[in-house]
Amino acid sequence: MSGLRYVYAVCRPFEAALQAQLGGVAGCPPTAVHHQGLVAVVSTVPADEFDEGPLRHRLEDPEWLTATARAHEQVIDALTTVTTPLPLRFATVLPDDSAVRVLLETHAAEIRAVLDRLAGRVEWSVRVYLGDERGAEEAERLAARLHEELRAAAEESRLHPPRILKVTDDEERAWGRNLLDAAYLVPRRQSGGFVETVDKAREVLPEGGVRVHLTGPWAPYSFGELGGGR
Repeated sequence: MSGLRYVYAVCRPFEAALQAQLGGVAGCPPTAVHHQGLVAVVSTVPADEFDEGPLRHRLEDPEWLTATARAHEQVIDALTTVTTPLPLRFATVLPDDSAVRVLLETHAAEIRAVLDRLAGRVEWSVRVYLGDERGAEEAERLAARLHEELRAAAEESRLHPPRILKVTDDEERAWGRNLLDAAYLVPRRQSGGFVETVDKAREVLPEGGVRVHLTGPWAPYSFGELGGGR
């Protein structure tokens, strides 16, 4: 059975080359499928691993899931250095290049509109954790105030359900309760000021184990509507 197409993202055509050593999902280097002024970045992956049945089984394997998600994000991160990609949903798999072109043509107007809105912008993630419930009331006010400040500094924002930043069980206990989990869409050239706002918030943290966790800049995972989402 021939290989399938794993689709990472869609974007405008770009001239810069991706990293030569970029492996991609399943160790398959990414390539580009062009159609009507749009580009889908894909890898040709083995059907015995990514066809519907095998893929459903693989998604239940934590080790495989972690490795594949890491490879997926590495390609998106590489794209972010040369263009503004619209990431697709993790494990978007299509039968062949023709199906990829149908995707681009069917959603062409929507894709172009989203890419225009996202051009030159990146996503920053901010999470606030409370390690000691004795400081809960003040920490909750701080998290709400920080979100308002960052929302004002960003073009768009998204609030996500609270979650635990878990690396090990000990670290999960150390981070504590999640008070804020938000994404912010920021023009790349304004990212320095955005980071400075977060740093200033860290300087006035109350006692009680409050932590502000900033990551980015990312591709705008939270702000694209075409099967997107991290």
